[in-house]
Amino acid sequence: MAAIHSISTVEAARRKLHEFLGERVSIAQSVREHHSHGEDTHPPALPDLVCFPHSTEEVSRIARVSAEHGLPIVPFGAGTSLEGHVQALRGGISIDMREMNRVLRISADDMDATVEAGVTRKQLQKALENTGLTFFIDPGADATLGGMAATRASGTTAVKYGTMRENVLGLTVVLADGRAIQTGTRARKSSAGYDLTRLFVGSEGTLGIITEVTLRLHAQPEAVTAAICAFESIEDAVKTVIEAIQLGVSVARIEFMDEHQVDAVNRYSHTGLKVKPTLLFEFHGVSQRAVEEAATMAQELAAEHGGLGFEWRTTLAEREELWKARHDVYYATRALRPGSRVLTTDVCVPISRLAECIVETRVELDQASFPAVMVGHVGDGNFHVQCLLDESQLGEAAEFSERLVERAQAMGGTCSGEHGIGLGKKKYLEHEHGAGVDVMRAIKRTLDPENRMNPGKVLDI
Repeated sequence: MAAIHSISTVEAARRKLHEFLGERVSIAQSVREHHSHGEDTHPPALPDLVCFPHSTEEVSRIARVSAEHGLPIVPFGAGTSLEGHVQALRGGISIDMREMNRVLRISADDMDATVEAGVTRKQLQKALENTGLTFFIDPGADATLGGMAATRASGTTAVKYGTMRENVLGLTVVLADGRAIQTGTRARKSSAGYDLTRLFVGSEGTLGIITEVTLRLHAQPEAVTAAICAFESIEDAVKTVIEAIQLGVSVARIEFMDEHQVDAVNRYSHTGLKVKPTLLFEFHGVSQRAVEEAATMAQELAAEHGGLGFEWRTTLAEREELWKARHDVYYATRALRPGSRVLTTDVCVPISRLAECIVETRVELDQASFPAVMVGHVGDGNFHVQCLLDESQLGEAAEFSERLVERAQAMGGTCSGEHGIGLGKKKYLEHEHGAGVDVMRAIKRTLDPENRMNPGKVLDI
């Protein structure tokens, strides 16, 4: 592919950036290749330059250089995205936020914190030690909090604590012209003006670059217990989930693995689980009694649907082992077919349609030529499929993924519960949002008239 930007343009921008970044601007091929893709199956696309800023002011100056030389900007966090968010489709500047990794403020009294965008989930958890507070949003990967905000991430605890949408109080964002703005306040609610925070949460770098995030924190629960329950069928497992949610059982996590995923986890993490459709539960409460009451209700519902008995995980070490195995499902799945390509996709449907959607999807997968596993945050109707492919099966998997989205949307669901749109799911937005997509394009043109902010993602202009 011919270069998108001339060598002279790139070199002029590099010299300008070097004036204030020094060696923290790179044109090295290996650095550019590292920033050309995430953990997805989309083709890599190299940026012309990679910058490593240390402050919002430096990000603003990078944006102004971008505007001066007509170079696109692609924000880069931990590189764990799954829908082609970080590919530099039109070259330009990749801004790696990971050196902006300071925890700026923690308020135990107000139960909030402000962090730079490059702080990772685990770094924040370490900073919160001995405060009695925690941050529950956990997408599995040790993603940056700026990236999590940009993709509106969630994870295993969303059923109780919500997604990034509910847990971001405010942002600092650098716009395409280099202006830095603050959205939101530390107040728990506001009726003042448009909700710009929610506009940028989930915008995937297409409207601005998130440099700081103010987060809602939660108290550490006084009592926690976890349990595993296997079922004879997927339908029985998911019906248990549906009834638990409908009856208001207080659960912090309800995770589903089909029998193929359980087999992969057993092989990779040596867990010894029954190779059957399985639910993983975790219960949080202000007292042991409250936790026991919720757990008993869930256990009774599971029994009514043929559950094969709760296996309890009561100690911290046991729970950590359980959830590490759950978070390792991506690597466990890859180990089933070493060297294969992995297509990972997700959808989310209303909880009442969840069993139907999962069962129909599993029936289709059983007829496919490639192996695939299913896992999900089923407490909020979200599940994932991982397909293990050789090159000849990429087209078949893409067709399956399209039918899965169509199935979810026909049930009143969405093409993505948490992975985002990126490159991979742009074509589904028109069907899902109709004329609302024109409004999205109008917002994009207003904030980024030259289409330099992560161009080609979410919307085509």
